[in-house]
Amino acid sequence: MSILKRLFGLKENKSTEKKVDTGKFMPVKKPPIDELFMINFKSNGGKFIYCEDKDELLGNFDSILKENDWKNQTIYSHDIDRDSTFLKDLNLNFTSNTAQDVMVSNCEYLIAQNGSLLVCSNQIGEGKLIDLPHNFIVYATTSQLLESLGEGLQLIKRKYHSRIPASITTLKTFEEKTDSDFLSYGSTQKNLYLLLLEDL
Repeated sequence: MSILKRLFGLKENKSTEKKVDTGKFMPVKKPPIDELFMINFKSNGGKFIYCEDKDELLGNFDSILKENDWKNQTIYSHDIDRDSTFLKDLNLNFTSNTAQDVMVSNCEYLIAQNGSLLVCSNQIGEGKLIDLPHNFIVYATTSQLLESLGEGLQLIKRKYHSRIPASITTLKTFEEKTDSDFLSYGSTQKNLYLLLLEDL
């Protein structure tokens, strides 16, 4: 089933599906990585927008800015000078000053295991997450989906060799939690939109 069908909850025809009996000792069938990421990301409180192409991504980005009245604001982006993607095509005011309401960035990887975004100093700078703007707009591609955090850390090590970036962390708390547990202790809550571009 395609990512769009899973995203919108469309089911395949029941008559074509085979009913398979599984015993109690059979391993539990895990959902595909993209579906697992969507489930966990949305349960963390993230706002997920799937984009089939760059034009749709730009349109959705513009809609987010209009909806939140961020269109005329200065937007923080740590990687705007290095970024060769759509950010340079936009007629927006970007700054490297973190004292803004909105931040736009990419990420290293999307972690399906817990619905988090793996980022480092290349995206967020050397500072702490708490010092960054509360509102995040992150853009990523489907090829950045990974199953586990360990896999993401191995790929970062391979990608950067001896120049491993500082401040490697995950963004995973996107709504205020009233029943916080020890796993969420110390995490910084952000209002996060994810624009996911299909590239596979």
